[in-house]
Amino acid sequence: MPYDGDPSFIDETGYPLKRLYEKLGKLQAKEVIVALDSCFSGAGGRSVLAKGARPLVMTMESLAISQKVAVFSAASGDQISSTYEEKGHGLFTYFILKGLKGEGDTNGDGKIEMGELFEYIKPQVERIARKTYNNEQSPQLIAPNELIKQRLIER
Repeated sequence: MPYDGDPSFIDETGYPLKRLYEKLGKLQAKEVIVALDSCFSGAGGRSVLAKGARPLVMTMESLAISQKVAVFSAASGDQISSTYEEKGHGLFTYFILKGLKGEGDTNGDGKIEMGELFEYIKPQVERIARKTYNNEQSPQLIAPNELIKQRLIER
């Protein structure tokens, strides 16, 4: 369900992740990186849930994802994805952008690898979610080992 989707009209305004990953896996690209600043539980936060509906809890691992696709997600399957209102972004998006601007180069070699970016993002998001919103939010990275070591940016 996109941020502006209507859960009352999910067939018209939603897009199944399974279909998205199938289509991305068929692209002629060598690799595809997906960043989802959303939650999968439907439990609140940045997710959209119809009044009275029960959350559907799913995990990213339950989806078949091509070996050339890497997925960064804002939270695990049963957590809420927080908005970082004071920064004007989702909490996860804020730290991805900050990481890509250079803070994600944790070893100082002038290169930011996918795994290195994730190792920067995860503790930052977890810390602010706990401290500011009193909730647990643990970003996830699902990718084959070859992509985790893939260089995203060289400065």
